[in-house]
Amino acid sequence: MQQHNVPRSTIRRILAVVTGAPKVSAAAAAIIVIIAAVWIFNPEGASGEPILTVPTSRGPLVISVTESGTIQSRERVVIRSEVEGRSTILYVIPEGTHVQAGDLLVELDASNLIERKTSQEISVITAEASFIQAREDFEVTRSQGESDVSRAELDYRFAQLDLNKYLEGDYPRDLQRAMADIQLSTEEQQRATDKLEWSERLHAEGYITETELSADRLAKQRADLNLRQAELALRLLEEYTYPRQLEQLESNVEQTRMALERTRRRASANLVQAEANLKARESSYNQQKAQLERLVSQIEKSRIKAPVAGMVVYATTGRGGFRGSEEPLSEGLEVRERQELIHLPTTDSMMAEIKIQESMLRKVEVGQPVRVTVDALPGVTAFGRVARVALLPDAQSVWLNPDLKVYNTEVHLQSGIEGLRPGMSCRAEVVVQQLDDALYVPVQSVMRVDGNPTVFVKEGRDIHPRQIEVGYDNDRFIHVVAGLSQHEHVLLSPPLEAGSSVSEVDLLPEADVPALATAARGSSPADQASREAAETPQTQAFDPARLAEMSPEERRAAFEGLSQEQRQQVREQMGSGAGRTGGQARPEGPRGGGAADGMGSQGGTQ
Repeated sequence: MQQHNVPRSTIRRILAVVTGAPKVSAAAAAIIVIIAAVWIFNPEGASGEPILTVPTSRGPLVISVTESGTIQSRERVVIRSEVEGRSTILYVIPEGTHVQAGDLLVELDASNLIERKTSQEISVITAEASFIQAREDFEVTRSQGESDVSRAELDYRFAQLDLNKYLEGDYPRDLQRAMADIQLSTEEQQRATDKLEWSERLHAEGYITETELSADRLAKQRADLNLRQAELALRLLEEYTYPRQLEQLESNVEQTRMALERTRRRASANLVQAEANLKARESSYNQQKAQLERLVSQIEKSRIKAPVAGMVVYATTGRGGFRGSEEPLSEGLEVRERQELIHLPTTDSMMAEIKIQESMLRKVEVGQPVRVTVDALPGVTAFGRVARVALLPDAQSVWLNPDLKVYNTEVHLQSGIEGLRPGMSCRAEVVVQQLDDALYVPVQSVMRVDGNPTVFVKEGRDIHPRQIEVGYDNDRFIHVVAGLSQHEHVLLSPPLEAGSSVSEVDLLPEADVPALATAARGSSPADQASREAAETPQTQAFDPARLAEMSPEERRAAFEGLSQEQRQQVREQMGSGAGRTGGQARPEGPRGGGAADGMGSQGGTQ
């Protein structure tokens, strides 16, 4: 066993220099202090490799989620382009200008719309003329149909009157006349017969001449003939004239009735056709007129004016993430319909817009306190609360990178912060938990063994795995709920063989990889040159200085691809590098945990 005898005064001076350096982050300082402490106060193992341990700590612990974002106005009027399709900006008001309601903000190119408006006016005049003609045709068709129907109804009534007239007037009169003729003819025949008999007796006695007798005989024959003609006329009336005339009149009634029905249907069809034509022409006219009105409205909308008073803020200002590549608003820029152009803040209330990653989402809730620092206002801290967390991930981020899912979150800030403006970049720290008295260890000391969070506790010269119960972490320290007590020492880097697909490189926090890699490589050019000369080709394949450039998957794949000897060499490089950093810094305590960017998972690290 070998103990490093370094005076405590020397350690304090080194820590003061490191913690006071402006370019050393809190996360890097924390890792350096931990490595320094375990390097100075821990013995070496049997193989000569230092066993890096760290004691459990108890004290205040802040669990937080930190994300970058943009300052925006809480209440604002969004000005969008309402011109259809794409159009070019001819004029845009300078950003930051204070405008009143009605002031011109943006003017879009409307030359094509003006040309279309001229052509559309001609189309409207043509459609209006067609509509007027169709309307007059409809009136003529309706009047003609009414006239035709009236005439057909009159013919039908006349046919009915003719039938009734014959049945009740003409036929009874003809029948009575025929019967009267028969009766008269019968009486005349009887008189002629009696006279002839008397004349024959007088002729026989010589009182009248033959001529007078012949005259009486002729009168008798005439009377017989008249009687036969009267009887024949009655038979003709009853058997022929009456049935024929009756059928003719009844047929006239039926024909006029059918003619009336046809006239009505024809008039209705013509009216429907005329009405359909009228509606079509009216619809066409209204459509053309609406198109003209739309073009006029589009021309008016090409001159976008301020609906309310406020300060002009371009919509492209302050957009972070992938939207940062959007071209700034300027004259000559082509914009699309419904695209946001300008934001007009209506109040002094501000908010921070941040994006919470999916893995951290369950930690963030509405109402949690937030500390916001603004890059443009050093030394100024704004306080607020989480006001809204989106239910669905940001669609544009998912479209650009399907593997990245972030949720838009709004943080309402307190009022009265001088100098705070929309579009400023900020960093928001959402305080998830603020524990006054908590037991905690570095997150790299905890790994999952068979799915359970486990640490390796140093008891004397022996090291034993122990399952623990953990809470949230702030990406540097993890809250130990049960399983450990204060002042126990745990391995800073658990052995690789104990984990399940977990390497020692995986246990390094993302934010602290650059600091640890720099420490492992040495800070001076001479140290780097001497180390590069001593490295073998195999160890150069996994250069600790490249850790900051690798993703966790790449670091895991690279480390697992090394042989046992190469892994031992990498451990020695990382251990010796960490040893050189011993005594550089010591953190003030876990209160710095609030500045961490990421988060662990409740119940252990991922």
